[in-house]
Amino acid sequence: MYLKKVTGPRAVSLPNGQVMTMGDLPPVTTTRWVASRKARVVRGVLYGLITQAEALARYGLTEEEFLGWVSAVAEHGEKALKTTHLKKYRQP
Repeated sequence: MYLKKVTGPRAVSLPNGQVMTMGDLPPVTTTRWVASRKARVVRGVLYGLITQAEALARYGLTEEEFLGWVSAVAEHGEKALKTTHLKKYRQP
């Protein structure tokens, strides 16, 4: 078996006991961002699987967009990442 040499951890443990690996992150070619994919990227960055800079470069995200995802999860949970719920969770 051949293991590709990567910088950083191969896997991280989440607070609920699950293990998250690089294979759990969305593909680099992702263009349709559903809430579950956004949440996986946010979890990957928050728990140290990849850095924020790597995530921005890998997925072609802006810093503002990514920080919006992080703040939505922090304030309202992962349901706030759904585009149909943006109005509900948006500040007046």
